[in-house]
Parts: sequence; C-alpha cells; structure tokens
Amino acid sequence: MILISTPTSPFGRKVKMAARIFGLMDRIKVEKGDPWTEGDILRQTNPLGKMPALVLADGKAVYDSGVILDYFDTLLDEPKLFPKARRLDVQVMHALTSGMMDAGVLIAYERLRRPTEFCYEPWIDHQLSKLQRGLASLVRQAPDPRVADAASISLACALGYFDWRKQIDWRKEYPALVDWLEIFRATYSAFDETKAEH
Repeated sequence: MILISTPTSPFGRKVKMAARIFGLMDRIKVEKGDPWTEGDILRQTNPLGKMPALVLADGKAVYDSGVILDYFDTLLDEPKLFPKARRLDVQVMHALTSGMMDAGVLIAYERLRRPTEFCYEPWIDHQLSKLQRGLASLVRQAPDPRVADAASISLACALGYFDWRKQIDWRKEYPALVDWLEIFRATYSAFDETKAEH
C-alpha cells in the first residue's frame, strides 16, 4: 500500500501512528504529497486534495484519515481502532478530535497562507473557540491514554499539532491533558517515532 501524506499533516501522522501501533507499517510505503501543487499525486488520488490518501494494492484509493483507520481494522484479527463494544463512543470522540485538527489547520492556513493584511481575526477566533470547547470537553471525558484506538490516537496527534503550530496554549489552559499526553506517549513509542517525521 502507498500512503500519500506529508510530514506536517496531523491527519497523516494519525494514520502512520496507527499503522505503527498495530504492526501495519511494514505493508506501507509513504510517498510525499503536496496539496498546493497542480497535478500532484495527492490530487490525482483524492479529488479533494486532502491529506492523507491510501492507495491499495489493487489501485483503489481510500481517504480520509478516518476511513483509512476503519480500513486498517479490516486488516486486523478484530477491530481495534473502532472496537465493536465501544464503536459509537470511539467514533464520536474521533469526530471531535479530528474536528479540532481541522480547526487547527484552518487557523494555521489563515496565518501562514493569507497575506497578513488580509488575515481575518474573527475567523481565527471562531476556529479557536472550537478548540477551547473541544479541549474543555476532553478534560471532563478523555479516552483512556493506555488504550490505542482511533479516539486516543487522534487526540494525541491533535495535541502534538497544537504544540507545533501554537494555535492555542493548551498546556497552560488545560493541564490535565498534559498528563494525559504524557501517559499516552509513555505507553506508545509511535508518538515520538512519528514526531520525528513531523
């Protein structure tokens, strides 16, 4: 399989982390894509030009990251990313953490891609409020950091992305999640292994 991603994508990191944790990485070749370049392999694979995309052995393209994780479950002895007994809860938590990554990407794009004089602060504040509400919700009820599933992996990637792009000072504002991430990091070496690729 070919995973089209980029070192800076939190969504690509999520897929790579899951593949490492569940022993699938040796079946995957990572190829760098560029969502900003016309004719890039990413756009040829995913018409939306969004990271990541997975090309299967038969040439079929699978996207987005959540669908790829769901596909990974079909390669395991039993579903572990979206476990049957907790599937709905994990799906909801995965949607929350992925949505937070989306908001974080939109903030980063607004600051990095738009000329400074055209940066729209009310838009940034709107996205930031999503992060604040999401993080506050996760302080009250976070997934188990010792159990790797789509929700915990996605949360770890979101927090790692906020550390890198600095959209929000989550460590100061939500210290309980600092402890959460340290437990996850100590439990799963894939967090640091994928950070090196970041």
